[in-house]
Amino acid sequence: MEMALGFRGPSPALLNPAGSSSTARSPRPSPHPAPQLFGLGSSLSSPLASSRTSLRCRPERRTHRPIACSAAQTTETPTEEKKSQLMRRRDIRNIAIVAHVDHGKTTLVDSMLRQAKVFRDNQFVQERIMDSNDLERERGITILSKNTSINYKDMKINIIDTPGHSDFGGEVERILNMVEGVLLVVDSVEGPMPQTRFVLKKALEFGHAVVVVVNKIDRPSARPDFVINSTFELFIELNATDEQCDFQAIYASGIKGKAGLSPDNLADDLSPLFEAIIRCIPGPRIDKDGALQMLVTNIEYDEHKGRIAIGRLHAGTLKKGTDVKVCTSEDSCRYARVSELFVYEKFSRIPVESVEAGDICAVCGINDIQIGETIADKTSGKPLPAIKVEEPTVRMSFSINISPFVGREGKYVTSRNLRDRLYRELERNLAMKVEDGETSDTFIVSGRGTLHITILIENMRREGYEFMVGPPKVISKKVNDKLLEPFEIATVEVPEEHMGSVVELLGRRRGQMFDMQGVGSEGTTLLRYKIPTRGLLGLRNAILTASRGTAILNTIFDSYGPWAGDINTRDQGSLVAFEGGTSTSYALASSQERGQMFIGPGADVYKGQIVGIHQRPGDLALNVCKKKAATNVRSNKEQTVVLDTPLDYSLDDCIEYIQEDELVEVTPLSIRMSKNPKLSKKSR
Repeated sequence: MEMALGFRGPSPALLNPAGSSSTARSPRPSPHPAPQLFGLGSSLSSPLASSRTSLRCRPERRTHRPIACSAAQTTETPTEEKKSQLMRRRDIRNIAIVAHVDHGKTTLVDSMLRQAKVFRDNQFVQERIMDSNDLERERGITILSKNTSINYKDMKINIIDTPGHSDFGGEVERILNMVEGVLLVVDSVEGPMPQTRFVLKKALEFGHAVVVVVNKIDRPSARPDFVINSTFELFIELNATDEQCDFQAIYASGIKGKAGLSPDNLADDLSPLFEAIIRCIPGPRIDKDGALQMLVTNIEYDEHKGRIAIGRLHAGTLKKGTDVKVCTSEDSCRYARVSELFVYEKFSRIPVESVEAGDICAVCGINDIQIGETIADKTSGKPLPAIKVEEPTVRMSFSINISPFVGREGKYVTSRNLRDRLYRELERNLAMKVEDGETSDTFIVSGRGTLHITILIENMRREGYEFMVGPPKVISKKVNDKLLEPFEIATVEVPEEHMGSVVELLGRRRGQMFDMQGVGSEGTTLLRYKIPTRGLLGLRNAILTASRGTAILNTIFDSYGPWAGDINTRDQGSLVAFEGGTSTSYALASSQERGQMFIGPGADVYKGQIVGIHQRPGDLALNVCKKKAATNVRSNKEQTVVLDTPLDYSLDDCIEYIQEDELVEVTPLSIRMSKNPKLSKKSR
C-alpha cells in the first residue's frame, strides 16, 4: 500500500504535539492543497490519535495514490539556467546512506544487497559486509565510505555507505558530491542525534532529495511519532525548503529486511524502500554531449593496478584508452591516459569499455591522481569546483620512538619513514592536515577529533610503524585579539540513578546544559551540553566510570567561542618507574598499595615508563623491578603474594589518559606510556 507522508496541512499539532496552537511553531506556507494528508494516522502524536480514522484515506483510494515526493520535482530557479539545460538520466539513481553512528546504516545495506539477489542463495555472507576493513569489524563502526550497486526493476541504484562518527565527517562531505539524494537513517527510539544534524545539514546545502528511514522499528520502546516530528523540526531548524520538508518517511527493520509506509504495517521485504528511492530521488543531471568532466571524490589502491580514482561522470562519455586532461581548481593541467575503466555492479568492480555521464565509475592509469582533481576532455575540458571540507579542531604531535626499547618490534622506525607515511595519508584523508614540527623528527597531525587521529595511529602500528604521540590539543583561533576555542554539542544518554554524578562531571569541565528530556520507557535521561573540546579530552572514560558503564556519549563540532578558562581533566598523578629491568611480584605487591598498576610481573620496563595511576595528585617514582634479597640468613619460606589484576588500557584509553608532559609509545605489539624526557618534570 502506498501512502504519502506530507506535512502540508495547517495543523500545529504536528509541529508541537504537546502545546496549543498559540505556542506552536507557525507552519510554512504550502504550495499544495490542504486536504492531502496521507498515511499520517500512524505518524501523528497523541492529540490527533482520536481523529486517526478521519485522517486516513479509504483503502480503495490508497492503492491508487502514488507516493508524492515534492523533493524530486524541485523547480529550477533563474540562477540555475545552465542546470536547466541539462537532461536527467532515468535509468540510474545515486544515493548515499547517512546517519548517526549505530543507527543501522551498514545492516540496512546488507538487507538491500540480499534482497536485490547480489549473493547466491547458498552463499555464506558475513554480517556488515560493507565494513571490510579489519579495524571496522573490530570496532563495529564504519570508517571509510564504500561503493556498491544493485538492480531493481531495470533501474541501477548506486549505493554509498558512509561513516556515522562525526570525526569522519570529511568522508561524508566528499561523498555528497557524487549523489543526488540521501537515505537519512534515524533510530526509532533515539531520534535525530548530533551526527544526524551534521549530515542532514550538508545534504540540504547540496540541495539533495532526502528519504527518511525510521530504522529499528521493531524495538520494544520504538516511538515513531516522536522521531518523525523531531526530524521535521530538524528540517525546519536547518532552513530546508518547503519541497525538502515534504520528505517521504519509510519505516524499516534493517536486520529483518522489512519496510513499510506505516510503523504497524510492514511489508515482507524492502520493496517500499526501493520504490521510494526510485520515485523520490531524481536521476543524475548530465550533459550527455558535452565535454568530458569527472570529479575524483575517492581513491583506492591496488597492488597491480596502482591508484584507482573513483567519482561520478558529470558530462560526456569516458572510454578505455582515452587521452584525458587532469586539472586542479587552479587551471593547472597535465595529460594522462585511461588504461582501465570499471563500474560498480552488485558487490564488485566490472571492467567496461565506456561509461556514460551520470554513472559512478573507477579509473585506472593515472598514477598521480588526487582527490578533488577533475578528469576532463583533452582539448576543451574545464575543471569542476574543488571539494571543500570543514577545518580540523584537534592536533597531536608524532615523533620517532626515543625509548630504550626502540627497534625491538617495529619495522619502520626512522623519521623519513614516519614523514612519508603521514604525508601519504593526506592523499586520501582530506579532513586531516600534517605539518613539520619544531624538530626534524616531529610532525603535527591535525584532525576532526581524537578518534580521527587514533584510527590513523592504529593503522600505522598494524603496518609495522614504531613512533610516539603526544597528548591531543585543541586548535584555537585569535579573532580581533580575542582567543576563541572550539565548542562541541555533547549528547549523553544516562540512567536516572547516575545522572547526578554525570551532571557534576560535565559541569567541572565547563559544560553548559541546554536541554534535558526523558527517553523511551527504560528510565533513561537525555542530556545536551555545549562544552569546550578541551573538556571532552579524557571525558569518555570518566563518564563511563561515573555511570558504571551505562552512559552513552556522542559529540559533534558546533562553533568557535570565547576561551572558557582552565579545565582540569585529571585529578590523579602517575606511578613512574625510576629503574629499568623486569617487573617482579615482590615489587608490585608494595607498589599496588600506591595506586592501580598497568603492568603485571615479568614485564620489561624502562626508566621513565608510566606503570600505574597514583591514588593522589602528583607523580610518584617507584621501583617495580626490586627483587627480594636472596641470602641464607632468612630460612622462612616465601610468602604468597596476591596481586591485583592490572589495568588493560587500549590505544584510545592511553591517549585520553596522558597529560602535557607524557607520551604514548606505539609499536606493532605494545602500547606503553612514558614521561616526556624533553620536558622538565612538573607537579600537578
